[in-house]
Amino acid sequence: MADAPLSVLVAGASGFIGTPLVAALRDAGHHVSTLVRRAPRTPTEFRWSPGERALDPAIVDGADVVVNLSGASIGKLPWTDEYKRTLLTSRLDPTNTLVTAMQHAANPPRAFLSGSASGIYGDRPADRLGDTAEPGTGFLADICVQWEAAAAKAPDATRTVFLRTGLVLGPGGGALGPVLPLTKFGLGSKLGTGGQHWPWISLDDEVGAIVHLCTSSVSGPVNLAGPEPAVSDRITRRVAEDMHKPYLFAVPEFALRLLLRDAADELLLSSQMMLPNVLREDGYEFAHTTAEQAVDAFLR
Repeated sequence: MADAPLSVLVAGASGFIGTPLVAALRDAGHHVSTLVRRAPRTPTEFRWSPGERALDPAIVDGADVVVNLSGASIGKLPWTDEYKRTLLTSRLDPTNTLVTAMQHAANPPRAFLSGSASGIYGDRPADRLGDTAEPGTGFLADICVQWEAAAAKAPDATRTVFLRTGLVLGPGGGALGPVLPLTKFGLGSKLGTGGQHWPWISLDDEVGAIVHLCTSSVSGPVNLAGPEPAVSDRITRRVAEDMHKPYLFAVPEFALRLLLRDAADELLLSSQMMLPNVLREDGYEFAHTTAEQAVDAFLR
């Protein structure tokens, strides 16, 4: 299976991760189709409306792999009550729609790689978090638990992987989206103590790991994080260095909470030393092994 071209269906193909993923899969010789929410423009696009109408099972029938990256950005701030509902439904509706189609397909997909996130672990400053670590508590943890539970309803014949993605560092900022403009204007800052572990991963390795998992035999939760843990101060400091900007300030935790409310604790102040044990044991080789390399890759 690893040598033959695969038939891959991608949901969330136009996003920060989905766009380079589709390109990488096609570059590797795989046949990629995408789900879109507008009128299709090519024969490899299929329109869908997750949560509103069922997806034709024929679209997933016989696919080798379905990759589900759908979900509104957690980096869009502030988190109003309405946007919190959007964060949940934008993940559950597409996942439920895909799973229902798989359940009704004559030949269910061989594999289902479905999004999840490091947020499932909550704030765990004292723990080393392997792929089988138990979920934590908090808003993002609750979302991820429901998200994975929905994906787990895929047919028994389908190898299901939960992509527990960390903070993705890549062009445009990714997880660092809010940090880059502040640093650009000379306001680069340590966030809180700066000692909280951020489970970073470069965009190149996020994409590479998903491509790898398409042809793997791995199932269950997989931590998508770089091999060397890093605290947030290392990452934000390197951003300032690469942008040739000062790094003079420290924003206290209370100020972050005052400005961002619970998003401060969930996104910036939580600590997760997430270890990619399954990926490494499965033979994946990281392009960027340190957070500094990952930042350099898109800022230098």
